[in-house]
Amino acid sequence: MPVAEAVALLARLARPVAPVGVELAAAVGAVAARDVAIGAGLPVRRTALRDGWAVEAAEVVGASPYAPVMVARAPAWVEAGAPLPAGTDALLAPDAIGDDPRWIEAEVAAGEGTRAPGAELPAGARLVAAGERVTPLQGLALAAAGCTGLDVRRPSLRILAAAPEGAPDALSPLLRAWIAAAGGTAIIEDRPADRQDLAAALLAPGADGVLVVGGTGPGRCDASAAALAQAGRLDAHGIALRPGESAGFGQAAGRPVLLLPGRPDAALAAWLALGRPLVAALAGAAPELAAILPLTRKVSSVIGLTEVVFLRRLASGAEPVGGAETPLHRLARADAALLVPPAHEGYPAGTPVEVLPL
Repeated sequence: MPVAEAVALLARLARPVAPVGVELAAAVGAVAARDVAIGAGLPVRRTALRDGWAVEAAEVVGASPYAPVMVARAPAWVEAGAPLPAGTDALLAPDAIGDDPRWIEAEVAAGEGTRAPGAELPAGARLVAAGERVTPLQGLALAAAGCTGLDVRRPSLRILAAAPEGAPDALSPLLRAWIAAAGGTAIIEDRPADRQDLAAALLAPGADGVLVVGGTGPGRCDASAAALAQAGRLDAHGIALRPGESAGFGQAAGRPVLLLPGRPDAALAAWLALGRPLVAALAGAAPELAAILPLTRKVSSVIGLTEVVFLRRLASGAEPVGGAETPLHRLARADAALLVPPAHEGYPAGTPVEVLPL
């Protein structure tokens, strides 16, 4: 199955999860379920941006150390962040008055050193849009606006994985971290080797989607595809993707199930091509803006397959570090990837390409 067709079909299986209300601190990193806009503008009154003397700018026009201006009343000292007294509209520097505080030795423009009412957070301004992943800076603005909680969509996934013989399971923690970065949560469980037991695990409640890592190839002990067919429905097994050809997906217990190959480069390629769109669909996330970088070296690809090329971002652009069968010592250097469409034979050095951050 072509990757584009697979992504479209998989997205149709992944309905956005129900919104949940969480405290603001817990909302950062999750996908907002609704727009959040400012009601009344903030600040309510003109506010000091720095420490200084509050004055009415019109009263101190032309003031200088050689021609100080006397005002009717001594200016008030205002700390940064505090509202200005009524009748004032600007801040003088701390050294702008003489020994007698009514003698002003510097002029100032109206509004200087201050924030006008409603200028920090204008009334009606949208701080977060539905489908956006809430950033820490958005959390800062929401907190300043008095928001204490937010409705978000945070899909939960179950990762069923078996560690390679004689080695720890290093792939599942990476997938869990990437799911968290995409606004979801994940738990890791052992993948049963027996087909019947794996089918039962796919039917177990408690998640919005399931990732099965390994057991997707034609090996005699590979039972992932057969277990999914037994537990529900196998929609695709074999994707026009390199590496990651043995990936597949389907549905069990009314939720999507994605089958990832067990080899690290193939699993990561299948995750980039299929897993990230799956989590985005479950979270109701808006499409992300693409990063464009020039290739530092030529990239070759096979016609008819979507090929994943792992990249390392440099000051000069994106350096290819490998594609299919990339050894782990080279894969560890990658921090981005390129999906070469099936109609392309590759790109010459210097070509600007869309890169996916890892």
